[in-house]
Amino acid sequence: MFTGIIQSVGTISGMESRGGDLRLEVQVGKLPLADVQLGDSIATNGVCLTVIELTGNGYKADVSRETLALSTLSELKPGAAVNLEKALTLNTPLGGHLVSGHVDGVGRIVQRQDDARSIRFTVEAPAQLARYIAHKGSICVDGASLTVNAVNGAQFELNIVPHTLQETIMAGYQAGTRVNLEVDLVARYLERLLLGEKAAESKPAAGVTMELLAQQGFLK
Repeated sequence: MFTGIIQSVGTISGMESRGGDLRLEVQVGKLPLADVQLGDSIATNGVCLTVIELTGNGYKADVSRETLALSTLSELKPGAAVNLEKALTLNTPLGGHLVSGHVDGVGRIVQRQDDARSIRFTVEAPAQLARYIAHKGSICVDGASLTVNAVNGAQFELNIVPHTLQETIMAGYQAGTRVNLEVDLVARYLERLLLGEKAAESKPAAGVTMELLAQQGFLK
């Protein structure tokens, strides 16, 4: 688990194809590694990766085909900057929101505009994720915990303050940039719970419908 508070911007220093999947090497910048051991997790652009080797000021991690298919990690090149966060502990301040590091899909920056000292981004999410994104709710973008300022269909707006721009890779976002998205954990589990017994069916009903809400007693 993570908090979505980025601790360092690292750099991809190596990419090695491994029979259809990938091994990444990351230089971690200011991220302290003294307490990191083999098998620990580090969120890399929002993707929970397992440390398999420590390399001085960096680490190596294997990336499965599933992760490559659902995230932007396959698009990275050596020298690319990445957001980094170590896994939270019981004494870690929860400054963001609970983040699993399991990317739900890839979004796309569709607009960037200045807003005083901040930058306002409009992001388009995959259609299947739109129902989990709520006005003033939380969303994780490339590992950063952010507040949704507005929602319009599958598009949502983010207002990024100067500190976040300085401490993450977001200052480099332009229209067309693809980003990893993780929706709020509560929204995912709430939808599954509302399915009730239908969740056990091999092909349960697609999402929460007005009929399902009525059957569960939420509508009169």
